[in-house]
Amino acid sequence: MSIPIVSTKLYIPPPRSKAVLRPRLIERLHEGMHRKLTLISASAGCGKTTLVSEWLAGCPERAAWLSLEEADSNPARFLTYLFAALQTIGIHSGEGMVGMLQAPGPLPMETILTALLNKITAIPDRFILVLDDYHMIDSKPIDDALGFLLERMPTQMHLLITTREDPNLPLARLRVRDQLTEIRNADLRFTSHEAAEFLGGVMGLSLSEEEVALLESRTEGWIAGLQLAALSMQGHKDADSLIRSFTGSHHFVLDYLVEEVLQQQSASIQAFLLRTSILDRLCGPLCDAVLRGGTDEFLSGQETLQYLERANLFIVPLDNERRWYRYHHLFADLLRQRLYQTTVGSSKRGAAELHLRASEWYEDHGLELEAFRHATAAHDVERAVRLIEGEGMPLLFRGAVAPVLNWLDSMPKEELDARPVLSVMHASALLMAGQPAGVEQKLQAAEKGLQCTAQDAKTRDLIGHIAAIRATLAVNTHQEDAIIAESRRALEYLHPDNLPVRTATTWTLGYAYQLRGDRAAASQAYTEALSISRTIGHLMITMMATLGLGYIQEADNQLYTAAETYWHALQLAGDPPLPVACEAHLGLARIFYEWNDLETAMHHGQQAVQLAQQLQHTDRVVAVEVVLARLKLARGEVTEAAASLAKADHIARRQNFVKQTPHIAAAQVLVLLQQGHVEAAARLAQKHELSASQARVHLAQGDVSAALALLEPLREQAEAKGWEDERLKITILQAVALHKHGEKLKAVQLLAEALTLAQPTGCIRTFVDEGIPMRRLLREAVTHERMPEYAGKLLGEFEAEGLNGGSKSGPYQVRTAKSLIEPLSVRELEILQLVAQGLSNHEISEQLFLALSTVKGYNRNIFDKLQVKRRTEAVARARELGLL
Repeated sequence: MSIPIVSTKLYIPPPRSKAVLRPRLIERLHEGMHRKLTLISASAGCGKTTLVSEWLAGCPERAAWLSLEEADSNPARFLTYLFAALQTIGIHSGEGMVGMLQAPGPLPMETILTALLNKITAIPDRFILVLDDYHMIDSKPIDDALGFLLERMPTQMHLLITTREDPNLPLARLRVRDQLTEIRNADLRFTSHEAAEFLGGVMGLSLSEEEVALLESRTEGWIAGLQLAALSMQGHKDADSLIRSFTGSHHFVLDYLVEEVLQQQSASIQAFLLRTSILDRLCGPLCDAVLRGGTDEFLSGQETLQYLERANLFIVPLDNERRWYRYHHLFADLLRQRLYQTTVGSSKRGAAELHLRASEWYEDHGLELEAFRHATAAHDVERAVRLIEGEGMPLLFRGAVAPVLNWLDSMPKEELDARPVLSVMHASALLMAGQPAGVEQKLQAAEKGLQCTAQDAKTRDLIGHIAAIRATLAVNTHQEDAIIAESRRALEYLHPDNLPVRTATTWTLGYAYQLRGDRAAASQAYTEALSISRTIGHLMITMMATLGLGYIQEADNQLYTAAETYWHALQLAGDPPLPVACEAHLGLARIFYEWNDLETAMHHGQQAVQLAQQLQHTDRVVAVEVVLARLKLARGEVTEAAASLAKADHIARRQNFVKQTPHIAAAQVLVLLQQGHVEAAARLAQKHELSASQARVHLAQGDVSAALALLEPLREQAEAKGWEDERLKITILQAVALHKHGEKLKAVQLLAEALTLAQPTGCIRTFVDEGIPMRRLLREAVTHERMPEYAGKLLGEFEAEGLNGGSKSGPYQVRTAKSLIEPLSVRELEILQLVAQGLSNHEISEQLFLALSTVKGYNRNIFDKLQVKRRTEAVARARELGLL
């Protein structure tokens, strides 16, 4: 799905066969290797790139090279080429980072660069990264990314930047720290000796010392000026008068000298230079394609390029095989100006036709983005639209969001309004770029334009695409009715061959079914979307459908299967993962919580937090905070859990994430009950109409009948809808209520049903979170031989809760556990409760079926842990700590 890499951007320009050696500058580059950054900042034509290529030819360290251009201001494209450059010296970025670059929306730059730095740190050998022509970059995110990289760059790496203007990097700080080597205009100017060597040895001119000195003075040692002057003098008999005529600024000198240089070339070479100046990179076949059909007599493109190199006509080879070249940037700019100002030869072919030929060649060779750029330069809207749409997979879905969006933003409004297809593309690009605010306006403009258009297969497909975009917008706000309506409309109108958009729409439909609780329909939609997305290579939909299936499996209590699905989603996300992988970590956090592996659950919860923070305009941060609060509550960190929920509630209110409100409130009820604030819990549960939470409040208030009245219809509803997770939770809570109500046999029967549901999937925490009442109920289940093996396993977890503490301390244990030398076990808490009720040791032994000596032993442990000597002190201390 990624756009092909133009490999010539990664080639180190080979040293020139004839060049002026500059040992003073080479030595400065060698000396600067102990610093972080070498900056070569000078005006055009000063020999920056030539100097670096000469230095690298004799440098023992490996070097990665990246030639930058204006299109690289897109952060995804910049990082793509950066990773490709590093790969040339054996530093591989990993699938995760590549996947992030293909994902829509803002890039998690710091996450990507941190992962890259970790890979670099593991490399034993030093290397150099060269960013050539950094002045072409106009992007604050890229500037910030390089600043981040420089601040944390390991010693194995040295960064070298060539540029016409100083980059927006912390240069002052680097100077103070002696981490910066600078080479500037004054350093690069040819001395008189170097100028004489260049004009005589390289350019083959026989000039006197006075003429060399005069020319060096006129050009101020400016290398491009010297080269142009030398070219213009080749064939002139009166070199002295020509040298004395040079005057004025570089700009005027260039205009004059270029004209002089061009006039000395044959008509065919002049035409070749002007027409091929539209190309950023040149190779023989590409030049032949651009020049085809002309009346001029040309050598082949490859032969002409080799001639230009031999003639030192400002052409730079980009590989050792001399297949790819580029013009000196300044020379190319001047050629283009002349091309656009004049006609070419007698045929009066314009630049637009040349761009079209280049676009056709690039398309034929699988370079769709370059083809698109030349189509837009030719102002061929129809061709640009076709290239964006692609064959089977739109250019937007292959990492080209920024260039497409930039082109659409630059177009006149009246032209956009006159072409509904452009408005739809504009909306799609905005959505993928994480800018949903302007999407609906573009869609309405497209619909207005379609009103005057006859409905055919193409317009129907466009109507379907509009509906698909609206469905995706509704996903962000969890509006299931709108998602379903727009998705169905999209599938009705979209062309059967438009698989990328149809597949994305199938996924949105699955998400709407999930929101409605129709898990069977959601699973079917996700499965269909997953199958097609794998076939066509749609990475994002493959990821999203996999995550959707994992959620459905988890909700159906198929925890082992769900965990495997989430792990597979993480593999698709790569390393480092795409931000959307926060859903996989969130699901694994919930599953490991249920398996009572709180340490692993917390690990996944923390990973989910980091990734959720990279997602914009979603409520994922809130969802993660709720899960983390439950984890903290399970570890006895009640205050911390309350803080997490307060943070989640604040975010949800500020950003109107109403779908998260019930989840936050349900967790807050648990915290309030743990803190003893029963009335506040009752008000909150009633306000949000949380029936299960209201039942818990009734149990805390001692109104068991009211709790049972709420729970029975809830269980029937869960059974009717096939909600296995809700059915298990309600059944367990109902069993506890029945036991408390005195209906012990019925409670045991209901618990046996819950154990039957839980055993195949390994559920633990749902039982353990019910605390001491559940422990008593499990003991009775064992006594009645109701699934004794699994009940015994759960009783073992209860013992571990109390004996081990730490990551497995339950919410019913101690909210101020840190105040104790050692936390109380479940059994000790049970005995402490009976002591507080005034029961004697003998009464406790009878009630708990324990030997009297065992009860006395527990009392000694309780007194030691509470640091008291008698019963009354133990009860008072326990109340102070919130244990009672």
